[in-house]
Amino acid sequence: MLKNKELRLRVAEARRRDVGYGIARIDREVGASIGLSTGDIIEIQGKKIAVATLWLGYSDEKEKDIIRIDGYIRSNAGVSLNEYVIIRKADVKEAYSVTLAPINTSIKTDENLTRIIKSRLIDYPVIQKNILPVLFFGNLFTFAVLQTKPSGVVKITPKTNIIIQSRVLQEKALKASVTYEDIGGLKDEIQRIREMIELPLKFPEIFQKLGVEPPKGVLLYGPPGCGKTLLAKAVANESEANFILVNGPEIFSKWVGESEKAIREIFRKARMAAPSIVFFDEIEAIAMRKELLGDDSGVSYRVISQLVTEIDGVKKLSDVIVIGATNRPDLIDPAMLRPGRLDWLIYVPPPDEKARLQILKIYTNKMPLSPDVSIEYLAKITDGYTGADLENICREAALQAMRRDINSNIVTFNDFENALKTIKPSISSSMVKEYERIKEKIRISEKPSPIIG
Repeated sequence: MLKNKELRLRVAEARRRDVGYGIARIDREVGASIGLSTGDIIEIQGKKIAVATLWLGYSDEKEKDIIRIDGYIRSNAGVSLNEYVIIRKADVKEAYSVTLAPINTSIKTDENLTRIIKSRLIDYPVIQKNILPVLFFGNLFTFAVLQTKPSGVVKITPKTNIIIQSRVLQEKALKASVTYEDIGGLKDEIQRIREMIELPLKFPEIFQKLGVEPPKGVLLYGPPGCGKTLLAKAVANESEANFILVNGPEIFSKWVGESEKAIREIFRKARMAAPSIVFFDEIEAIAMRKELLGDDSGVSYRVISQLVTEIDGVKKLSDVIVIGATNRPDLIDPAMLRPGRLDWLIYVPPPDEKARLQILKIYTNKMPLSPDVSIEYLAKITDGYTGADLENICREAALQAMRRDINSNIVTFNDFENALKTIKPSISSSMVKEYERIKEKIRISEKPSPIIG
């Protein structure tokens, strides 16, 4: 039951410009109904407590009962998209000191690095056990808030003493760092994969009521570096499922029976950790068309049979979704693509100009750019570059700035020009035409009407 001065709102995706800044947006009138206004710091209560700075909703927003927060705040609050949270105004104090610890990545701390990190976090609201994203020189680092003085909700100010511990905290395997806002473009692909994976994992009762089996698997295919693995990690994080990564070539063993055993063990762990997502990268390595196999020992045949048995065998696969990713869908055994196995095929295309602009905005979001840098122009001249290429360009531009001046605090357009000379596009027009040909040749799932928004 809601108390006075509290609101119950549905969680929606943040827009790109707000990601990483600790911002929550709600409708002006809805906020005013409990005395909230722009700049207030609020508590967001889901399964856990998160904090954010309140900003007004966008003028073109049609829905009134939503709160737009990014993946970091959603993770801190323990909620996913379309779930409900309780918000209230926080009792906030200025922080005397905040102790942070890097997550997953070792960082050599010194006075200069601490100063840079602090400058990115001024006016940022924090509470113990929350995760903070910090982006500098094209690299994203996440920090856990270990301690604040005073305790409770605090705001970092220029007077706050920031302490960065050297020990690294490890998150659960591949959990939490990737959200939908980290993916540039691919709006339709995100919508489809959410429906195919989030619905079965979070609302299995819907399929039970309708008397049908939920989808068991999805195949993502397309050119390398276009976001297939990123999509899988994001949907695992957003659906709060355990993520099990399997690199196809690593399955095979020289010992008789060990390869099939490895497949069985993967699915045993997935069932024990359900809800879970099993992601097979380079799935064509273990599920190649039989006529292309040159394996006299028969191990490849047995691995395919074992994989099919685990997905679509007598033993029911409950709360486990299989995602395969490949650059060569034409090599995959058709048996894997039958209904009840990898039910849906989703083409992940190379980014167009609009998608490249979104990707560049993601990677330059907190880079100190000089006024002569036009992200729109960079998006226009980078035809043929994948998302991975664009990330490398941004990183190389930051390195160019450091080579020019080790104390440089700005990245110029000349740095990007030099980066473009070093990093060449990965995709040619002939490659795109080949994927379009394959798309017409293999079974393609029709684009569905949206089920979840």
